[in-house]
Amino acid sequence: MKRLRFDIEKRIVRQSISSRGGGVEIHLSGLKNGKYNGHKMTAYQNYLGGGLLSSIGNDCTLSNWSDDNYLTRVAEYLAQYYHEQTNPDTEWEGATFKQLQQRPLSAY
Repeated sequence: MKRLRFDIEKRIVRQSISSRGGGVEIHLSGLKNGKYNGHKMTAYQNYLGGGLLSSIGNDCTLSNWSDDNYLTRVAEYLAQYYHEQTNPDTEWEGATFKQLQQRPLSAY
């Protein structure tokens, strides 16, 4: 995936990360010449039980955001950022982003 040209950490509005899931929310203002001003996007993870976390999901305040190629790239970038913040880099606990995304998003 081509690297997007913005710093996620400078766009964070809210972040809550724990061993039981959480999420990170960014503002989209200023991207694509202001096309997304006033909107936000999140990456989040649910607790599945038994010490397992779900895949990382995304949502956005824009309707039909998943039909926008640019926003789907932003979502992927944000999900990977969230994975870097939450996934322990150890032989026993770590899961690659690809492995994690094969898990369900919810236990229900």
